Amino acid sequence: MTLPFEPANSGLRRTLFHLIFESDTRAAKIFDIVLITLILLSVAVVFVDSVPSLHARFGGAFYLLEWGFTLLFTLELAVRLYCLERPLRYLKSFYGVIDLLSILPTWLSLLIPGAQSLLVVRVLRALRVFRVLRLMEFVGEGRMLTQALTRSYRKIMLFLFTVLLIITIFGALIYMIEPPEAGFSSMPRAMYWAIVTLTTVGYGDITPITPLGQFISACMMIMGYSIIAVPTGVFSAEVIRSIREERYSEEACPGCGHEGHERDAKYCRKCGTWLDEDTEDPNAPSPQEAPEDEKT
Repeated sequence: MTLPFEPANSGLRRTLFHLIFESDTRAAKIFDIVLITLILLSVAVVFVDSVPSLHARFGGAFYLLEWGFTLLFTLELAVRLYCLERPLRYLKSFYGVIDLLSILPTWLSLLIPGAQSLLVVRVLRALRVFRVLRLMEFVGEGRMLTQALTRSYRKIMLFLFTVLLIITIFGALIYMIEPPEAGFSSMPRAMYWAIVTLTTVGYGDITPITPLGQFISACMMIMGYSIIAVPTGVFSAEVIRSIREERYSEEACPGCGHEGHERDAKYCRKCGTWLDEDTEDPNAPSPQEAPEDEKT
């Protein structure tokens, strides 16, 4: 497994590096599982401590547990930096920032009361479970979804611009039609109503009272149902395209010119021709085995 960080040269630091940053040994897996368990427990303490009745009864115990978790995570981060050749590079990485943010709130609470409520960010450190449980093959699927989202970016932005235009137009219309007593006291309030109506959420805190305004509301609701599937369809089409590109090759068959073979296909599914032009067909008959009519 290739890691973006380099271990230090000394024996102890290299041993710590393989224990903390890798998961190909039993000790490393145990370390990661214990670390993830501590992370989840620390987040659970933060959630439970936010309940007033439990905070009143066990606030002192929760406070001690929180500082215990913070000291452990601070020591763990220090050891991580100690066993690296370039520790600052790790601190600038995604996991390094998360590790730092997971301990800062408790230390900042000494200066800023209430800062420890930000400790829920520790749950992001549990992302290491992907490495522990050998789930890194899902990274490829995640990359495929990201590529599909990137390719459909312009279409989605065009859709959002159209939605914003509809909201602005209908918000202005309802603002001119409805009286302020109905809640449409300003253009921003009218646009808020248009967003809630177009997305078919319907909070009901602002509703039209005139027949024309109610007709516009009905039109917006129907329009919302008709356009809500547009971005989903665009994204789904790009995902299917990515799957097809990943599974199928664009190379044509040298025998019949057919395209769209699977990447691991050896023979054309239409005419049976050997597809790899750089190598010979292992099942092709040798010149000595050629049919008698070809020899004559």
